[in-house]
Amino acid sequence: MHPIATIARRLGIAPRYLTAYGEDKAKISLDAIKPQSGKLIAITGVTPASVGDGNTTTAIGLADALAKAGHRAVVTLRQPAMGQLFRVKGGGTGAGWATIAPAADINLHFTGDTHAVTTAHNLLAALTDNAARSHQVSGFTTDGIVWHRASNIEDRSLRHIVTGIGGESSGPVHETGFDVVEASEVMAILSLANGYDDLRKRLGAITVGYTAGKRAVRAGEIGAVGSMMALLKDAMLPNLVQTGAGQPALVHTSAFANLTDGASSVVADKLALGYADYVVTECGLGADLGFEKFMHIKMRSSGLHPSVVVLVATVSAIKSQGGVPDDALTRPDAMAVRIGAANLEHMVHIVKSFGVPLVVAISRFPSDTTEEVVILQDVAITAGASAAVTCAAYADGTDGADELAEAVERLASTRSEVSYLYKEAAPLREKIFSIATKVYGATSISLSAEAERKLQFFQQQGLDPLPICIAKTAFSLSHDPTRRNSPSGFSFEVTDIRASTGAGFVYPIAGNILTMPGLPSHPRALNLDRYSNVTGIN
Repeated sequence: MHPIATIARRLGIAPRYLTAYGEDKAKISLDAIKPQSGKLIAITGVTPASVGDGNTTTAIGLADALAKAGHRAVVTLRQPAMGQLFRVKGGGTGAGWATIAPAADINLHFTGDTHAVTTAHNLLAALTDNAARSHQVSGFTTDGIVWHRASNIEDRSLRHIVTGIGGESSGPVHETGFDVVEASEVMAILSLANGYDDLRKRLGAITVGYTAGKRAVRAGEIGAVGSMMALLKDAMLPNLVQTGAGQPALVHTSAFANLTDGASSVVADKLALGYADYVVTECGLGADLGFEKFMHIKMRSSGLHPSVVVLVATVSAIKSQGGVPDDALTRPDAMAVRIGAANLEHMVHIVKSFGVPLVVAISRFPSDTTEEVVILQDVAITAGASAAVTCAAYADGTDGADELAEAVERLASTRSEVSYLYKEAAPLREKIFSIATKVYGATSISLSAEAERKLQFFQQQGLDPLPICIAKTAFSLSHDPTRRNSPSGFSFEVTDIRASTGAGFVYPIAGNILTMPGLPSHPRALNLDRYSNVTGIN
């Protein structure tokens, strides 16, 4: 590893903008942001398999390969979710020869951003309870509070709790719950804010509850914003680290892709675009979740747009969509690849519908056969991809992504006109229908009685102009994780709808989506330890 000051100097960032956290990581001041001249490359994927989708590895490998070709290149990633590290997923800093470092720090405490978000979120909860208890806002009582608390550890016992037990001095009694911090609206705000002024505005617009007359009570009204800004002042700054090949990497914010926008921060992208020729950023999960939200929420609000999209596919993921069980994914099965390739075809169509040039990258595994890879390349080109190449960044590092880098360079000079799948002024119901039918492949939408009631209420509150951020399973294009491949002819079921007025979106919940997951019977937390180094992360 190189000293972090060396990495900053390679990128052209002056030392006065750095706050070092040891020798290997640093915060970068927002004063370093300058006009953006680089090209943004977005990484997304097909429906992932349980063995991993390779998106992060491909993003890192591509950035390294672009740098090897003589360009200034930066990869921007979100910080891995700490709760998932202890649960089942393990680390999220790449794999094989395409990684970012220091991996243990990035996966754990890092520079403290996640803790700052957790504290700011829970401070708002405490101030909200106090405002209701002290009658600070006319007509606002604990019965009207909708703001939950947050934890960075996944704990199913915290999903539904009762606070205020212990008599009048501890009350009033109130039913509430915890969400995992990656699902926190504060985390989403940090990801989407364009700077400190925008951060303050968004925090003040958070809805913490409603009065008896159904008027929204905002965080700004109860005086919470100043303290939250103080807690988040350093968390707002992007974190500089490095790839295994010694190239700059920015890791910032940690929002869940199936619950919020699921991308690295807007300020990290804008910072990188001012210094690099190419900025490679990961959208998270498949194109149906990560890329759709990346476009409608992050790109639309920030004014940025990608020059090229890289859609990552693995033979294992396509076999899984073709009906192969997890324990047989390494066995050659060309027929399953042909069947499951409908999922790849669907994802290509999703990306193409936004009007952005597309290259499909087939992330190679040792068990993949040439026949299986060629099938995916043929399907990708036939579906409309401009190129379909292999990428072996995991096994070969920078050299394994050379072909992908060449394809991206060719396409990046192509002029494109970005289009969106719904108008900003369209009603919320129309936006949900557009995503369900144009992205997921549904023929209709079905709202539960509770979702219907909330939809009408949010429309009365004037929230129609906000974009939609659908929370659904990552393991199917539909709301049902058992529906594999490219399902069609189904009704997309919405069970609940919530509003994140500070982050600036309304998020319908489809199927059984938990905002506070639980630990399995044998969590990965049992495998972690520290001797001279932290072990068990990957």
